Amino acid sequence: MYDKIVKISNSIIQHGPLNDRIYLMKLGDGDANYLVKKIDSLSKEKGYSKITIKVSVEQKSVFEDSGYQLEASIPGFFNGKGDVAFLSKYLKKERQKEANPVEIKEILAIAEKKATQSYTVDDISPLTVGMADLADEAEQMSLVYKEVFETYPFPIHDPDYLRKTMASHVQYFYVRDGIRFIALSSAEMDLDCQNVEMTDFATLPSYRGKGLAVILLDKMEAVMKRRGMRTAYTIARALSAGMNITFAKMGYIYAGTLTNNTNICGNIESMNIWYTKLN
Repeated sequence: MYDKIVKISNSIIQHGPLNDRIYLMKLGDGDANYLVKKIDSLSKEKGYSKITIKVSVEQKSVFEDSGYQLEASIPGFFNGKGDVAFLSKYLKKERQKEANPVEIKEILAIAEKKATQSYTVDDISPLTVGMADLADEAEQMSLVYKEVFETYPFPIHDPDYLRKTMASHVQYFYVRDGIRFIALSSAEMDLDCQNVEMTDFATLPSYRGKGLAVILLDKMEAVMKRRGMRTAYTIARALSAGMNITFAKMGYIYAGTLTNNTNICGNIESMNIWYTKLN
């Protein structure tokens, strides 16, 4: 069962037992003082072990006064100018303790070393890369996500969810071998604030090691630039060397780590945030 996405006042949160947390996805105008009390109350009622919030830096002090701590920040998140902060409150001590600190540090070191090396986007022919625009493609896309991810924080295994988001604010991308999808990703656009989350990367096991995530990201950036997005970011699994290296190679800057944040591939994992300027 997936966590719920609900609107409280003018704000949007996700919460539920899958991720065992509340995630404030978008803070509405004038909601900060009201919401800090509301989500604290909801977390106690549900027994969650973590709250993560995404707010402008101007609003973060309200939450810091209530026990939240800064974990990451992205400059120019709002229309290329205003900065965003990711803050968390840990409601159970064990949720705050990182189980793999050495491995995460080593992966970041490798990724940042790769960022200094030149590279070219490889020719992948006869494979093809493009944008998924047809609702009837959602069934096949969901099968790829089911094969790659045992669990995921959002219902990308559900074709109806893919269709709904495809029709609103998410552009999906693919690599195909013939007519078969073998790798997928998505660009989740905030049209009002001109930022985009590069997310939902999945490659079938038999096609890994070919640099398909870099191919997808290169295509995604070109499309997002044309659509007027100014800042791109990702929230990547901290223990996934491949994804961290992919973003570092493409010039993204490490912005911080959200500890024990997301249920993905069957476990609660820490997530690294990376960002870049597009326009």
